[in-house]
Amino acid sequence: MVLDSLEDSIQMQKYSSRLPASSNKETISEPNRKMIKFFLMVNKQGQTRLSRYYEHVEIHKRTMLEAEVIKNCLSRSREQCSFIEYKDFKLVYRQYAALFIVVGINETENEMAVYELIHNFVEVLDRYFSRVSELDIMFNLDRVHIILDEMVLNGCIVETNKNRILAPLFVLDKMAES
Repeated sequence: MVLDSLEDSIQMQKYSSRLPASSNKETISEPNRKMIKFFLMVNKQGQTRLSRYYEHVEIHKRTMLEAEVIKNCLSRSREQCSFIEYKDFKLVYRQYAALFIVVGINETENEMAVYELIHNFVEVLDRYFSRVSELDIMFNLDRVHIILDEMVLNGCIVETNKNRILAPLFVLDKMAES
């Protein structure tokens, strides 16, 4: 009987060591950390054209955060790195013509993956609007939010395939035509 329970214990240890990290009790009790904290689209004048927060930030703190983030990113030259360590997170940004896209991420996340996410987002916008401009974003903000929501869910990247991202918008456009 003791031998059976010892074997069961060993089997359980082997099984639990093969489980993914997310199923271990220690990681379940940790707070759920979002990969992406916020996503901003800003013009060269520092005006926010799109903002999406994946963690709760009070409204007055959002404006202060956006002002500081915009100041940090816009003051950098093109030759400087597009990754900035800022407070307790990192900023990843890219400039496209007169628009900057800035993403705040967890300090442990891969900057290059987010850098590519930004480029993929712009490519999807380009495909949908056929050469996207700041005016397209301003006058079709709902569509831009749909695109972003198809790509990022609750602070995690969920889709990168351009056709799958645009499918719901094409359905909406078809319904609007009829």
